[in-house]
Amino acid sequence: MSQADDPARFRQAAEAIDAYNREDPHGRELEQAQAVVGWIRRLRPHASEALLLAGRAHHIGRWRIPRNRYPRNRHGYLRWRRDLQAFHADEAGRLLAGCGCPPALVDRVRCIIRKQRLQDDAEVQALEDALCLVFIERQLAEFRYQHDDAKLQRIIRRTWAKMSPAGHAAALALAVPEDVRALLERSLGGSDTGA
Repeated sequence: MSQADDPARFRQAAEAIDAYNREDPHGRELEQAQAVVGWIRRLRPHASEALLLAGRAHHIGRWRIPRNRYPRNRHGYLRWRRDLQAFHADEAGRLLAGCGCPPALVDRVRCIIRKQRLQDDAEVQALEDALCLVFIERQLAEFRYQHDDAKLQRIIRRTWAKMSPAGHAAALALAVPEDVRALLERSLGGSDTGA
């Protein structure tokens, strides 16, 4: 179990993030955050306070910047994602500062949420792995009905490329429906690494 410097402050910050996520009119973000934190705890049993708070806040207020405000192309999607990361980091920082979190902790949470130094920072990578695992485990089954097979395979390959070997191993061990497993195998060439 991770050790927060101030357990009461950590609880207050976590509750503030959860309360914000409960405002989601679509009712998804609190459950999404809980799923991500669950994966973080499995991947990194001694996760830091900053990583656990970042996992909770990674999509905070996502509904406030809808996808339809941006062009329906790859450039629009990437701009939307970049703007969301900045927004999530800023909202999390504001909440955490309001809970009395020290500036160094606030800055670290913001850095993790923005996924700075993804390949060089083990905590940022752990958040990315958790996000990818939640996508594969909880969203891919429904997502596959929204896109053709070729696009799905590209999405899965891009997702896989962002994951660490530990994330790959966890993904391959998931109990997913058979058609999702077949889609993963087609996308990754049937190998254990997708190479």
